[in-house]
Amino acid sequence: MESVGGALRWRKQTLKPIDTTRKFRSELLEGDGHPVKGSSGSGEAVQAEEEPLSPAARLFHEPNFNVYIIAIMGSKTRIYPDVVKDKLVHTLLKHPRFSSLQVVDEEKGGAMKWVQTKVNLDNHVIIPNLDPNNIASPDKFVEDYIFNLSKTKINKSKPMWELHLLNLKTSDAEAVGIFRIHHSLGDGTSLMSLLLACTRQVSNPEALPTIFPSKKKSGGGSGWSASGPWRWLAAVWLGLVLAWNTLVDVVMFIATALYLKDTMTPIKAPPGAEFTPRRIVYRTVSLDDMKLVKNAMNMTINDVALGVTQAGLSRYLNRRYGEEGKDKNDENATEKRNNIPKNIRLRSTLLINIRPSSGIQALADMMEKNAEAKWGNWIGYVLLPFTIGLRDDPLDYVREAKSTIDRKKTSLEAIYTFSIAELVLKFFGIKKASGLSHRIIEHTTICFSNLVGPLEEIGFYGHPMAYLAPSSYGQPHGLMINFQSYINKMTIVVSVDESAIPDPHQLCNDLEESLKLIKDAVLA
Repeated sequence: MESVGGALRWRKQTLKPIDTTRKFRSELLEGDGHPVKGSSGSGEAVQAEEEPLSPAARLFHEPNFNVYIIAIMGSKTRIYPDVVKDKLVHTLLKHPRFSSLQVVDEEKGGAMKWVQTKVNLDNHVIIPNLDPNNIASPDKFVEDYIFNLSKTKINKSKPMWELHLLNLKTSDAEAVGIFRIHHSLGDGTSLMSLLLACTRQVSNPEALPTIFPSKKKSGGGSGWSASGPWRWLAAVWLGLVLAWNTLVDVVMFIATALYLKDTMTPIKAPPGAEFTPRRIVYRTVSLDDMKLVKNAMNMTINDVALGVTQAGLSRYLNRRYGEEGKDKNDENATEKRNNIPKNIRLRSTLLINIRPSSGIQALADMMEKNAEAKWGNWIGYVLLPFTIGLRDDPLDYVREAKSTIDRKKTSLEAIYTFSIAELVLKFFGIKKASGLSHRIIEHTTICFSNLVGPLEEIGFYGHPMAYLAPSSYGQPHGLMINFQSYINKMTIVVSVDESAIPDPHQLCNDLEESLKLIKDAVLA
């Protein structure tokens, strides 16, 4: 989540980089894990970097936390596989995570390590043979293709990523590319930055995408920024607020791990949701509409995104509860008369990478110049409460969202929850650490994120992109909502367990309609 991540940025600098042990082998491994013929025992030895998987990377290999990231890219032109393969060799494959196997080290008790391998792109770039004349609905075909993809896993005998190229015209693109990447390769933000580092501006093919930087807030507010005793009093007060909020958040984290569960609403997935396939759908709305609300209410895009999500979920839940009670007259529902039970506890689990992640420029330099770029998958938790309930004034959704986000900005929750998880891993092992992560997520309802995208049109290896829609599957949540901006558009991506949300397109309708109502209220 962008705003919380931005609030943590100043704390990230105090963290020490991961201390990894690096060895070198005089052989490369084939994609199946066997040595390449001629790579050892000959006069020409190739050095391959080895290092152990980080705790978080190992966590994502546990059966109850085996998560994959999906990035759907719409292209404005037909995708040419030969061009993509040629460019991948000189960009993505330069990153060691995309050209390394994850191998079990039997000498170290089954610990896993990265071992560089020779990549066969034919095993990674998947090009299904499609006949558009036999496909009645291309949009539904792509949706089902991704659904079926979520039923499968990538074999560890090759680097754990794939790129599926579908030259099929849909309602909003001429062709579709689908990246599938195992979460052990990196956190979502780092992986998205890496993929964007493979793109260039359409108007300037040599230039990287421009990502709008997070605003740095000046220290203190008006009235507290003056020198003298007021400044010190403000610092003491802010320190006390930070300490108190952190304490409350850590206690809530521990309570959630032990017993505190969200209300069993219709959208909360049953146990075992991490093993079910996911229906991933998306809806593109106007980013300018969101900016209009943002500027009128003096808020952030993150505030608006969360407000729209709370409004959309409230509309959706009002309908679902009405169906259960046979009262389907939800159009005339009001703040005081509706189908939603009072005092619903519904929270989102935000997984935040608290290690500094590389920017697009650093990753591009690394791939083009064989330079080093920092990479990490250290994750802390932030539990974000959602306010569920209909509001007569649509702007109340955004005001409540801002209040929630502002409260989370004054807390060290992510760092302390990471430390707790690290202690569990150190003293009790990976199984207990995985169990802790699983219980936290299973006891909450939703995963929510908002990622900032390029400001101008970009091309992926020369193919102009129409949209970008990231999501994931394999997590215990039955619902994930991602906001991804691109130029003047915002794509809302919904990943659902159909046993909890059988009509994800209706949820997208509710989210889109909620933005319209909020915008109309601003203009009124």
